[in-house]
Amino acid sequence: MMTGAAHAEAACDAARAYLRHVQRATFQAVEQDGRVDPALIEAHQRRVHGFAWTATLVEGLAQLTSWAGRLGGGEDLLLRIGFGEYLAQLVGGLPMGQNEIVRPQDLETAQAASALAGTPAVAWFLEHGNNQATRLALADRLAEGWRPDDSLGDETLDQVRTQFRRFADERIAPGAHAWHLADALIPDAIVDEMAELGVFGVCIDPEYGGLGLGKLAMCVVSEELSRGWIAAGSLGTRSEIAGELIGANGTPEQKARWLPGIAAGRVLPTAVFTEPDTGSDLASVGTRAERAADGWRITGSKTWITHAARSDLMTVLARSAAVPGHNGLSMFLAAKTRGTQDAPFPDAGLAGSEIAVLGYRGMREYVLSFDGFAVTADGLLGGETGAGFRQLMRTFEGARIQTAARAVGVARNALDLALGYALERRQFGKRLLAFPRVSDKLAMMLVETIIARELTYFAARAKDAGDRCDIEAGMAKLLAARVAWSNADAAVQIHGGNGYALEYEISRVLCDARILNIFEGAAEIQANVIGRGLLSRQL
Repeated sequence: MMTGAAHAEAACDAARAYLRHVQRATFQAVEQDGRVDPALIEAHQRRVHGFAWTATLVEGLAQLTSWAGRLGGGEDLLLRIGFGEYLAQLVGGLPMGQNEIVRPQDLETAQAASALAGTPAVAWFLEHGNNQATRLALADRLAEGWRPDDSLGDETLDQVRTQFRRFADERIAPGAHAWHLADALIPDAIVDEMAELGVFGVCIDPEYGGLGLGKLAMCVVSEELSRGWIAAGSLGTRSEIAGELIGANGTPEQKARWLPGIAAGRVLPTAVFTEPDTGSDLASVGTRAERAADGWRITGSKTWITHAARSDLMTVLARSAAVPGHNGLSMFLAAKTRGTQDAPFPDAGLAGSEIAVLGYRGMREYVLSFDGFAVTADGLLGGETGAGFRQLMRTFEGARIQTAARAVGVARNALDLALGYALERRQFGKRLLAFPRVSDKLAMMLVETIIARELTYFAARAKDAGDRCDIEAGMAKLLAARVAWSNADAAVQIHGGNGYALEYEISRVLCDARILNIFEGAAEIQANVIGRGLLSRQL
């Protein structure tokens, strides 16, 4: 039988042609006088998001082709299953959520979907791609110890992966579950070791003590650390956000003051953007920043602030002018005293209360209350008022790519735990892996993890090239978050009752995976960014 790679390019071309049908049909529903109308986008939200998901799956298949086409038999099995499944979703029904299936008739493209299914290359994958034989063959390879190729064709990046995989296996994974159950902070000793490895300065310019390796390296680091525990992979997120905010927008003095400390791990930042009544609607931020003789005073409330007590620097989005919308917002670099267990928020004008959470522990979440909190005169990012929203939007590309990488790590962790359990656990006289619905789950977990990974790397490469990549970053986060959750859920199912027991690690991974569809822009926000962005390109 011919390999999947022999049909992949033609199937990708057909999928892209189908996507153009979806794009045209969606545009007709939301355009007014030849332009995308925001009110119509909202009125046809399901349809726009269905288009976004369609575009994401098509790009995922394209990236899978680029990766698997140059590799061996195991990767070809993976390609066949991935194409078979995602093409079937495109022509039959695509899950946007647990109970939200978007079908071609919802997009008014039923005829185009039928034509897609009849394309010879697509028809081959629908018949020979994702079936019991290919899933079993892939699961058997996993049982024999085979793993898909992880190399990036770059000696430095491959060494980075090896180094951080070893660190995660030896220093993170052994303690992660106990730290989670105790709701403990990541130990200071681990934070110090991460700093020595350069975790907090991966993307910071070497001029300021960083590694200057770019977003693809950041993805590899985040993925491997999150495979050990999402908290470890997430500890660098706030440094990533602060480093990019300051590196791209700071004055020379601000860069010299903050970037070396962030890169070295001496300064732990926290991102202070979200408010109780605004959520993703950052343009409606109400926290005020008022001028004072010696700088600024911040007053208001923020919520879901990660690692706030143990941080040294807050990047705070606040309203510096009584102007509605984003034009009145500014970004502030607000120094604070690192808290302790007994005094988490010792500074005047700043108080915090912890939010108890299911998972994503190790750093803790807080509601922060500002009451005239003092920020020095040089704390205004870039020395420019009214630019905070635009400054922040530019960093979201990198943050969402990094979040996608964290999701890939969580997805891989779920797969590893499920595979280990399926190999060790015996029922009715044989290993769990011998049962088709167990091997089916494991095969699909691996396939989707790889597609999400390659889509994440695709977005990172675009960012490293200096291209605008809000759509690519949104696609990566949208798919990777779904895969992390579905992998964790499937892994719990494979564990059976034990998966629901706190003593088993998969219970932690399930809780950790659920947040990925929410923070750094919920799945619905990502779909909106993708859909609206691609529709605007049709103008």
